Amino acid sequence: MKIAQLVKHKNKNWEYIVEKQKLIEPLVLVFGNRFMLEEKTVYQELRQIFPDGHIVFASSCAEISSNTVNQNSITVTAIQFEKSKFLIKTSNVLNKDLDSYKTGNELIQQFPEEGLKYTFVVSEGSFINGSQLTKGMSAATNDNLLITGGLCGDDARFEKTLASYNENPKEGELVAIGFYGDTLEISFSIHGGWTPFGPERIVTKSSGNVLYELDGQPALDLYKTYLGDKARDLPGAALLYPLNVTSEDEDQSIVRSILNINEAENAVILAGDIKENSKVQLMMTNVDHIANASERAAKQALEHRQNKPELAILVSCIGRKIVLDQRVEEEIEEVIEVIGTDTVVSGFYSYGEIAPFHGEVACQLHNQTMTITLISE
Repeated sequence: MKIAQLVKHKNKNWEYIVEKQKLIEPLVLVFGNRFMLEEKTVYQELRQIFPDGHIVFASSCAEISSNTVNQNSITVTAIQFEKSKFLIKTSNVLNKDLDSYKTGNELIQQFPEEGLKYTFVVSEGSFINGSQLTKGMSAATNDNLLITGGLCGDDARFEKTLASYNENPKEGELVAIGFYGDTLEISFSIHGGWTPFGPERIVTKSSGNVLYELDGQPALDLYKTYLGDKARDLPGAALLYPLNVTSEDEDQSIVRSILNINEAENAVILAGDIKENSKVQLMMTNVDHIANASERAAKQALEHRQNKPELAILVSCIGRKIVLDQRVEEEIEEVIEVIGTDTVVSGFYSYGEIAPFHGEVACQLHNQTMTITLISE
């Protein structure tokens, strides 16, 4: 595996941060600020640098590299696989009647099953139902294919997200990369570092990802009561206090971010589905807990590996970035300290992380987590 990495900051030239080298038909992962990805020249600029590259774009809330966390920039990681192959498939949901389950199912079904080891997905992140998307993807292979990735981001604006394969980034796009090869070794882990607090309440009215009532009371009113003065800063303030959701038919609880509010219906809109009769608690965290969770995820992803990872793909959450603020690099530094500086790190801050729970295979939508995928061949 040969890897090069470069970054472009606003109004600056491209700069290599992992050695410049000649790559043959590389997979080129491009994570970047949405405004910079909207520039009409961005695809052609990268096509000149990687004339035979397979270029995958995804907008993000910040970009993760081997050096640091970049913001208001574009970070590019180009990988030449020497023993493995990859295949890229896309789907666009912008001008369709959106069925997120069907979209995920059909996206994964495009891949020939024989030899398929792993799939990395970047998805439209502004209006897709991530819970249904991941269920559809898992069902496409009977829950026996490892799938990780994330929902594209738009920083704290929540206006629109972009993605594409070998063309200028556009709205409504999903891109999946399937990896094939006998020598491929893939491992992953996921951790959050958030702590539940306050009373546990029952979801008494919900529909899809909209939460209307807790214990028979309007959900938004209750949430505002908990937030106190911070309720003035909704919906942004909600990223600091996600919900811990325990469903009757799930073995493990899952964290759900609140992405928006509906004042007219006194409801809160979550990043994924929330079922009636689920139990819900507010959650909180601090910088140390987030950094420690990233360290735990890195250690767990390394367990039982036979070979040292050559590439680490990290997908973290915008909510974690907001908590970390000026110390956002700390959770990345914790990961690098565990996996080593000779493993190239790539990734982005997202609107939702796609991965199974540790020890499982069926992928799920997570919020407020650090997801780490380690790859070698």
